[in-house]
Amino acid sequence: MNNEVLVVGSLALDTVETPFGQVEEALGGAGLYAATAASLLASVHLVGVIGDDFPQQALDDLAGRGVVLDGVQIIEGGKSFRWSGRYEYDMNEADTLETHLNVFADFEPVLPPAARQCDFVFLANILPSLQLRVLDQVDQPRLTICDTMNFWIENAREELLEVLSRVHVAAMNDAELRQLTGQPNLAKAATEVLEMGPKYLVIKKGEYGASLVSCDRHFALPCYPLPTVVDPTGAGDSFAGGFIGFLAWSGEISDEQLRQALAIGTVTASACVEDFSINALGRLTAEELYKRYEALRGMVAFPDIPREAICSV
Repeated sequence: MNNEVLVVGSLALDTVETPFGQVEEALGGAGLYAATAASLLASVHLVGVIGDDFPQQALDDLAGRGVVLDGVQIIEGGKSFRWSGRYEYDMNEADTLETHLNVFADFEPVLPPAARQCDFVFLANILPSLQLRVLDQVDQPRLTICDTMNFWIENAREELLEVLSRVHVAAMNDAELRQLTGQPNLAKAATEVLEMGPKYLVIKKGEYGASLVSCDRHFALPCYPLPTVVDPTGAGDSFAGGFIGFLAWSGEISDEQLRQALAIGTVTASACVEDFSINALGRLTAEELYKRYEALRGMVAFPDIPREAICSV
């Protein structure tokens, strides 16, 4: 068994403004967030593309965390993917101001031999056609997770449906779930997505937590409470990185481990949003992760009520 994680996604330079400050050309991108999060618990192979303007120190820091970077293509003379966005006080969604794909526009994922052997694969939010090309290159992974977005649901639906038919876990938020299925009821929408192929569905609810749904089970968690949220950029990708990193660390894919992974993903994301870029995520330690996990577990624990006490009323 090769309990390593493959992350395929973007590495970007983000300009972000929130009510609590702003940063220019800070480190970002779904692949970067997910790999940083997953590397806290597992060995990670990262596949993506950057221009030669991407900070070398960022690559050195990733390598220092044990992230294997031989799948990151560096285009000489090219510019890295850039995104600019603004959040208002309701920070559940960003207003995109600018997107410059640059070298990411011609990204063709090529997996090095070691990356093909990874048992755990996270396909971050990239074109579904590129996600399919990755799936064609990996060698029978034990768990594959795909992320998506409303743009792909509207403009690349057929390719996305093929991706869903081939992965074990799909990750979506409420709006994406409703858009894909046309169902206003989330329970019915979740059932329809599971019928498309994945064995599990992770429903990301931002500040309201997350749910894990299968054909016969539904498990939900609140978010980890925070006194301050500075920048929610990358929270969903950090969640996914924590989720899959934990499963790779445990080496098990059971209902119990998946529920634990949902909690680990939740508390990993909580660290991400406490600062801009990957700053807080990079400072997160295994000890702090465990403390947050235990605090979240205590929040949702409640005692049994004897059946006869209720049924005798």
